[in-house]
Amino acid sequence: MQEVTLEQSLAARDARTQRQTALLERYHMPVISFSMNIPGAVKDTPLIRRAYYTGRDALLQALKNGCVKVLRKEETLAETGCEIQIAVKEDALTVKRLCVQIEDATTLGQLFDMEVLTPDGEKLAREAVGSSERGCIVCGAAGQDCIAVHSEKELQAAAQRIMVEYYAKADRQDVADKVTAALLDEIYTTPKPGLVDRANNGSHTDMTIETLERSARALKSYWARCMEVGQKTSNESPAATFAQLRELGKAAEQDMLAATGGVNTHKGAIFTLGTICGAIGRLWSAEAPYRDVETITRECAAMTKAAVKADFARLTPETARTTGEKLYLESGLRGIRGEMADGLLSVKNIALPMIHEAMEAGYNHNRAGVYALLALIARGRDTNMIARGGRKRAAVASKWVEELLYYCNFPPLTAVEVLNRKFVAENLSPGGCADLLAAAYFLDSI
Repeated sequence: MQEVTLEQSLAARDARTQRQTALLERYHMPVISFSMNIPGAVKDTPLIRRAYYTGRDALLQALKNGCVKVLRKEETLAETGCEIQIAVKEDALTVKRLCVQIEDATTLGQLFDMEVLTPDGEKLAREAVGSSERGCIVCGAAGQDCIAVHSEKELQAAAQRIMVEYYAKADRQDVADKVTAALLDEIYTTPKPGLVDRANNGSHTDMTIETLERSARALKSYWARCMEVGQKTSNESPAATFAQLRELGKAAEQDMLAATGGVNTHKGAIFTLGTICGAIGRLWSAEAPYRDVETITRECAAMTKAAVKADFARLTPETARTTGEKLYLESGLRGIRGEMADGLLSVKNIALPMIHEAMEAGYNHNRAGVYALLALIARGRDTNMIARGGRKRAAVASKWVEELLYYCNFPPLTAVEVLNRKFVAENLSPGGCADLLAAAYFLDSI
């Protein structure tokens, strides 16, 4: 962060005026001047620049949606602040209304300064389009007169708070959108041996693609809540965050069952993706909302390792209820809980590399997902397959996939369709691998 001197600020203002004048003289049309209204001597930080890009993109999208022709754009990104001047072919009052709508649409808009100059250089006030004067960012009082009574420190703190609170909420919504998209991508990936996809219901007689869609959409708000728990507990221990996530997960399971009529569609995903969202929340900052996959998965392991170890340590033949718990007692297989406690190694080392390799080889997203799923199945540790068919049949099915991939990393889809028929005949469904594929899709998207 570099402080800007008064001389630099004045020079930047003069340069802005010159650019505006040049655009007015060249086009004889209105000019929009957008910059950030940031108090203090520091005008450009990663967070301020992020806020600027948000406003700039909203402005350009509004012009596009309003069919406003852009004649020229001139953007400056500097330590004195970021700004863009846009000459447009449109009535100045119409453009001013668009700008005021953007300024008033969100709390972040309080920091947007979207001036509109008429062709003769007159600066239009908000009142010209029936809007009121903007309020103080510290106390909210109408008008700007009270700004003089607030210290620069108060004004800077208010601007920082506006940006941080805006992105804390906006990023939670972005995560919810991305996780939902990843779940739907997994659902639509076709063909998938033994699983519901666009072609058929695989080995499932209790669900369809519509059932899975309802489930995915019913869970959308859950992902945002998981991230919020991570944000709010980021100063507590990773285990404390995970303890709260578990309570959220129980409620999410009820939402899923209500949406599906009692069908367990995404119980594994609720655990897997919910934990990932919590980890993203713990690592979140307004300047850098997403970290790299290695950092996120390491945080997942830190959050879950102790709880998973304790869960398994308490198990006895009398208390083991689920197939996964019984499998752990029989063979030490830890399922998705062990996968998470180890930092999602299958996602990092199998699914994501296969997606990237397939895409680089020229295959589309769907084919890349099919091949990633096959690679996950071939490792032979899906507890859902074992629950449905027993260890021997599940191992044989994994061997079928392993042999197919041995001869060709990217087999034809007809060969995968043959696998699907064999999986259905054996009543096998690699649901755990499907959850890991959804996790890979999500992590790849960020």
